[in-house]
Amino acid sequence: MRQCGQTPEVEAVITALVFRAGPLLCALPLEEVIETMRPMETLPLAGSPSFVLGISVLRGVPTPVIDVSRLLGGGPCGDPQRFVTVGTERGAVAMATGAVLGIRTIDAAQTGGHPALFGGASSSLVAGVGTVGAEPLLLLQSMRAVPDQVWEAAAAAAGVP
Repeated sequence: MRQCGQTPEVEAVITALVFRAGPLLCALPLEEVIETMRPMETLPLAGSPSFVLGISVLRGVPTPVIDVSRLLGGGPCGDPQRFVTVGTERGAVAMATGAVLGIRTIDAAQTGGHPALFGGASSSLVAGVGTVGAEPLLLLQSMRAVPDQVWEAAAAAAGVP
């Protein structure tokens, strides 16, 4: 409770793209999003983890495609409705998602991390958990979960030694 004479706390807000990933509701900070597009043909990669759908050629560049729902433990996304491309240190990654629900302002103070909920790789992907109405919202952070062999296959498909 604020007392007279105190300045109100500045709330940290994040502008984020909100989308479905199977049964999950997710948000990704807008500054990490390159673009959204309809799903493109994806060629599978033998030996890839189950969350890697394969490689698509996006804007002339072979790009790894990640099933976000499967990556976060929500099961396969089924037929993706959208690709959300994000930038990483090694290049763009296409996230296969369900419907893109739009851009929302999210109160970062309300998305306090709940590390006990996320074991293994998921914990490095989820920055916090908030709600939209009565539904949990996973605020994702940068998608760095693409294994080296997928990047190597993408480079080989592009003809890069």
